[in-house]
This record gives sequence, C-alpha cells and structure tokens, in this order.
Amino acid sequence: MAIDDEPLALRQIKSYIDRIESAELVAMCSNAIEAEQVLAEQSIDVMFVDINMPDVNGLDFVRGLKSAPMVIFTTAYSEYALEGYRLDAVDYLLKPFSFEDFKHATEKAASLSNLFKMRREKLAAEGEIEKATESERPSDDDYISIKADYKVSLIKCNTIIYAESVGEYVRLHLTDGTTITTLYRLKNMESMLAAYNFMRVHRSYIVNLSRVASYTRGRIYLDNGDYVPVSLNYRASFRNHLASRK
Repeated sequence: MAIDDEPLALRQIKSYIDRIESAELVAMCSNAIEAEQVLAEQSIDVMFVDINMPDVNGLDFVRGLKSAPMVIFTTAYSEYALEGYRLDAVDYLLKPFSFEDFKHATEKAASLSNLFKMRREKLAAEGEIEKATESERPSDDDYISIKADYKVSLIKCNTIIYAESVGEYVRLHLTDGTTITTLYRLKNMESMLAAYNFMRVHRSYIVNLSRVASYTRGRIYLDNGDYVPVSLNYRASFRNHLASRK
C-alpha cells in the first residue's frame, strides 16, 4: 500500500511496483484515514508512507497503529530519518529516489517477510510457537536476513559471535573472523536474535551465549578471544541465565 498526499508521488510508486514481478500494489491512499480503512479491511505486507501529509503525518500514523505492517518511509525530508528508524522502519527513501533504491528497499522487506514466514512455519511444525524462549539453541538452518553492501544476505545465527552497535549501524562479528556492518538498530537486532540464544549485555553489545568462554564482573570473554563489557543493568540477567543452564 502506498500513502502520499501527492498524486504524482503515488503514480511513481505504482510505476515502480509494476516493474517488480514479486510485488503487487493493493491500494493507493492520499491520507491516513483512507489508509486505516484499508488496513481494517485487508492484510497488507508493506506500506510506503509519506511523512509530510496534512491532518496526520506519516510518523504519527505509524506510531498510532497497534499492529503495523512493515513500513518504508518515502519523504523529501532527511531530518526525520532517525525518528523513522526508531519506529522500526525497514527503509527510508529520500525523494526523489531512483528505481534501484526503491527496488533495494522492496527486496529488503520481501527478504524479512520470507524469513519471518519460514520461522513461523518451522515453529508451527515443531509445535513450539508457545514455547519459544531465549534459551533455545540455534540449529544449522536458523538464519537472519541482513542488508549490507547493496545486497540482502542470509547469515547463519550460529556463526554470529556477537553484535556491536556502531553509531546508526550494527557490526556482526562472525566465526570466520570477518565482520558485516548493516544499517540497523541494535534494539531490532536484539528482537531478531532473542530466540536464538543471544542476549543483550550492554547498551552497545549482544552476545551469542553459546560462544561465552568465561566472564568477570565487568567483562564477557568470547571463544574467539574477544571480550565485551557487561553493564550493571544487564549483569544480573546474564548471570541468572548462565546459572539456569547448570
């Protein structure tokens, strides 16, 4: 669904979607009220949302939804980018954006949608939807989808040693000694990895608990030789988790 008060902008999004075989434009709305009606009547996977609209702007519209589809903001104003990502937006496209930028954003949303679908199907098949917890150990077929270097890659969860916040980016440290840096909020990464035996231990770090070699009062030592700080706010939950595994 595309939401924009400018007819020309809606026509451009329609023309771009028409060029993507896997995408279908279900509705075009000129304001938030029309969009709410569409959401009440049918299922939407992704919304392309303009920010500067009359009555209710795009940010307030998304913020007010109880259960929102994936969101890609489309706007001419770069100053709203940070707030957009705080609302867990998949991407933030600055007008005028090219077809390639639009396609990359759409592919990212499709990849995330497929990943969530595979996880739901796997959990349903195992009868574990209600039992999924942070203590689950990752298996060889557990992946997360990461956009980096202008492409979307599937990364095995058990190859991630820890995740590090670097400004507006997250850097993943992998078992083969390489790193992958992606434009992502650590909070979002925490939600994505929580079911795969990962834990937030600091405002800037998430660790793979199966890769913890040892720890002291203020540090966690990992099996690749690196160490990360563990802050006071997370220290008790980290120790409690380790104690529960004994």
